[in-house]
Amino acid sequence: MRKYIELAIIVLCVSLYMYLTHEPEDFSPPPKNILRIGVECDYVPNSWEESAATKSNVPIANLEGSYAEGYDIQIAKLVAAELGFVLEVRKIAWNDLLPALINGEIDAIFSSMLDTEERRKIADFSDPYEVNKAEYGIMVDSVSHYITAGKLEDFRGARIIGERGTKLDEVIDQIPGVIHLPPKDKIQAMIDAVLNEEADGAVIDTDTGHFYEVMNKNLTLIKFSEEAGFRLGFHGVCAGVRKDDTELLHKINIALNNIPRSERKKIMDTATSRMMTNL
Repeated sequence: MRKYIELAIIVLCVSLYMYLTHEPEDFSPPPKNILRIGVECDYVPNSWEESAATKSNVPIANLEGSYAEGYDIQIAKLVAAELGFVLEVRKIAWNDLLPALINGEIDAIFSSMLDTEERRKIADFSDPYEVNKAEYGIMVDSVSHYITAGKLEDFRGARIIGERGTKLDEVIDQIPGVIHLPPKDKIQAMIDAVLNEEADGAVIDTDTGHFYEVMNKNLTLIKFSEEAGFRLGFHGVCAGVRKDDTELLHKINIALNNIPRSERKKIMDTATSRMMTNL
């Protein structure tokens, strides 16, 4: 019996010695913080998808071999850099962006989303980051008799189309006597409806509308004064975060406020130029 006790003591002493003299393992540093953003990638010049890597675009994490580019992407890159985060872009259909945010698939939305009253009920929003104050106009064919319109009332009886699930469709009913056409799923589909004479006009934000106007001489953007145009009920294009994610929201606002309007305009001009070159 004593023999076994002595053997056990020897084994214990050897194990203790090995433990005390063992070199500690090399632990890799914790991974860098990641800012996971959701983007529609189908709203030029704010965001679109590319098939080859460049110095400015960002890989789309959930779509191998694809890359995200555009104004929203470049703003998100600046925000992530200031926060010390690595930017991860996920392409998500427009109507799935808020659900993806709420269920934790992404940390923020950078997809030219407006902070409407309905959206503010389920998410929190940053300060606006667009170049110009968000405004809506109506895109018409350049030979349309609506080319001289200056107020919403001038579109009485017109066939007007918007984008499904967005404010672009919702505000159409503010036009007296309008023929509210079924919405399209994409901005380009709205534009095509106008060019194909399926619609007399398409509601569009003026920044994006200007892009299409420059790209196609057959299109004209009708703008309105504040008194004669749409009642929008939002502050502007904002980043969306989960309700009560106050720390991230605060950091995003600080980063956005450090991007002067001159820099934002330069980013938008570059994105527009790049998109026009690609078409």
